[in-house]
Amino acid sequence: MVGTLLLIGIVASIFVGFNIGGSSTGIAWGPPVGAGIVKKTTAAALMTFFVFLGGWTVGRNVMDTLSEGIITIDLTLSAGVAVLFFIGLGILIANIFGVPVPTSMTTVGAIAGLGLATGTLNYATIAEIVAWWIVTPIIGFWIGGVIGRYIYPEVNRRVQIEKSDGPLLTLERDGKIPKPTFGPNTTWSEIGSTAVVLVIGCYMAFSAGASNVPNAAAPLVGEAGLEANIAIVIATLAIGVGGFTIARRTMDSVGGELSDIPLLAALFVMVTASTITTLLSWIGIPISLVMATVMTIVGIGWGRATRPITVREAVTQDTKESEVVPGAITADEMEGKPAAPIGEEEPEGVLKAGDLFNPRAVMKYISMWIIGPSVSTLLAYGFFILVPGVV
Repeated sequence: MVGTLLLIGIVASIFVGFNIGGSSTGIAWGPPVGAGIVKKTTAAALMTFFVFLGGWTVGRNVMDTLSEGIITIDLTLSAGVAVLFFIGLGILIANIFGVPVPTSMTTVGAIAGLGLATGTLNYATIAEIVAWWIVTPIIGFWIGGVIGRYIYPEVNRRVQIEKSDGPLLTLERDGKIPKPTFGPNTTWSEIGSTAVVLVIGCYMAFSAGASNVPNAAAPLVGEAGLEANIAIVIATLAIGVGGFTIARRTMDSVGGELSDIPLLAALFVMVTASTITTLLSWIGIPISLVMATVMTIVGIGWGRATRPITVREAVTQDTKESEVVPGAITADEMEGKPAAPIGEEEPEGVLKAGDLFNPRAVMKYISMWIIGPSVSTLLAYGFFILVPGVV
């Protein structure tokens, strides 16, 4: 019986990891793939390795919080399987509504529901986690706003990320041992910019592993029956399979959605969101890469588009019914061209603030981030109240 239940739990963990891999790989590698800098297969391979690295190192801190910090008892195997079911249900709800509900928040909600039902909830830990959930979108938005308003235009004027026709590197076979050499149109500048893009993509994959591997692994660790190392490997392999399969479409979607953003702007988003996620994971806070990414995108777009007006005017102006368009930070603006000074009108082709920032659209995302974990908490609470023998 225990062996069958553990097998069901492993299958549930693989299902959760598979779906995480599909979404996280697209977020981390969609922009480089869309720009033609890296192939989908290469992106999936790099994603798998650095997700494993993030889960094996920083992710252990988050795993400790999920498996031991939120409730004062150890998760049993049956309870862990039930928690994985509610995580999977949260992913399904997210897909139905088309809004990226953070998996980490859904996981915390399901475990908190168990704690409420059994009277074992650690309220101090939950309060700290929820506080960071409130603060993180604000941090992401304002860091993005500062970057978009003051930093990105200057860097954009000086830096140009190149992608020439043909292969980046080729093998020279004149000698006995083939040697790598530049492609027919490759320049040192392109080599440098490609290396930077790859490093940032790997960094984002690392942060995704630190925050997401515990979601698929923690419910089966300890009292539930699996050693942490084995659970991490299973979760990583599942995320990797998702990266090699369903993430191919996600990478196309994200790459296309971000096609109006110069790759440089996407890199700013990736570095900011990854840093926020990694730092919080390091201190053991279950946090979502999606949350930091979305709010940084909105912040950079808002800051970039509101340069012609003051911050007060940008915050209070009427945005009517326009939607947040994550892929439309600079529209037709080309890299390497100077931006107008703050307070002056932008050239034709740069979107206005109203095209990028709409409080109603932002609230749609935030409301789903509240609804997602709330639903998982209520469902888990009801389940463990009705079926107390599972614990």
